[in-house]
Amino acid sequence: MAEITSYSQDVSGCMEDRVGSAGLSQTLLGEVMARAREARARICAMYEDHALPLLRLPELEADMAASEGVVAFLKCGATDIVFLGTGGSSLGAQALAQLAGYRVPACEAVLPARLHFFDNLDARTMAEGLSALPLKTTRAFIVSKSGGTPETMVQALCLLAALDDAGLEPARHVAALTEPGDPATNPLLKLARDHGLKLLDHDPAVGGRFSVLSNVGLVPAMVAGLDAQAVRAGAGEVMRAVLAGDDAAPVTGAAVCVALQEARGMNVSVMMPYADRLRLFSAWYAQLWAESLGKEGLGSQPVATAGPVDQHSQMQLFIDGPAGRLVNLISPATAGQGPRLPESLSSDPKLAYLAGRTVGDVTACQQTAAAEVLARNGRPVRVFAVDKVDERATGALMMHFMLETIMAGFMMGIDPFDQPAVEQGKVLTRDYLSAMA
Repeated sequence: MAEITSYSQDVSGCMEDRVGSAGLSQTLLGEVMARAREARARICAMYEDHALPLLRLPELEADMAASEGVVAFLKCGATDIVFLGTGGSSLGAQALAQLAGYRVPACEAVLPARLHFFDNLDARTMAEGLSALPLKTTRAFIVSKSGGTPETMVQALCLLAALDDAGLEPARHVAALTEPGDPATNPLLKLARDHGLKLLDHDPAVGGRFSVLSNVGLVPAMVAGLDAQAVRAGAGEVMRAVLAGDDAAPVTGAAVCVALQEARGMNVSVMMPYADRLRLFSAWYAQLWAESLGKEGLGSQPVATAGPVDQHSQMQLFIDGPAGRLVNLISPATAGQGPRLPESLSSDPKLAYLAGRTVGDVTACQQTAAAEVLARNGRPVRVFAVDKVDERATGALMMHFMLETIMAGFMMGIDPFDQPAVEQGKVLTRDYLSAMA
């Protein structure tokens, strides 16, 4: 079986010998693993038939040249780079950009430009944000798969109007990413062609929340100075493992999640990475899990958290509140890293335990303590250990959770790729706007 070296998954904290009646017996897990292996077989067949492009994105190289051209355009002379998109058109990109320092305290100064993700539609933010941007040295990247996402189109139209008011040519400032096709049915495509914008194609067969390994996620990652090929390499390692063996980590993960939900009433899935550079990874995961599996009365509520900060807020609920949740810890190897505290603290009775320790020593022990206290209190906990929080490890974790989510959907008998309830809201929004006086 192909080995995954970027991370390891420990599900022992989900078993009844660790967490009691809230956990799974080996017999029960074995029964559900049989269904997970059937779901894996479907994944393998889709790979062989080229039926799901996501599965082959880690191998793709042909799109890099065009993406690199847009990256060069966005970075040339830019002090500020704006990304317009929402949901799957933004969350994965933000999660990757955070690896380079985006929204990490005091670390954004190392980025090649100030990065701004306008991922939510807010009237005040739009007005004040556009007025604060130095438009002459601002570049923008508009992302919408369908080309008709209302939030993104409103943002794009406002930006183009602001550039026009400033006497600036949009073609010198803006690039776009959308599905190829007929401009008559794709507003962003028409807008891009009308204004002569640089344009990249969004693969119509790659859904937004599964698009982080495509140019949707990798263009912003490259703008931030990251190695896009390393992201794909990590993802490819996981894909190969799933193709090679029934017991690959995502297969086991899908079995554990579905078994806990069906047999133990798990209705909450907490994502808790112990790294500032993975805090937005939690938000990306929340959309992936919720929108893919929350259908037909099924699914579980994802909760985006971060450690160790949420040990001081939400962990109380996770340990001592209602049962019914799985806590997923992402635990980097931090021991020995960061500033070292003075040995002189050994003479202070209240701080002696910190003497000579590094910041990483403290967080390493917090990670271990969190997993142990959850298990001791009968709360299922799964631990993902990573040696280093970098492009390769993050790409691997993203592929793990995308595959795990797809297989869980197959096991639950639902389509993990659609979002019918969301589409209803879009239709009603258009109806209400049309009816406004």
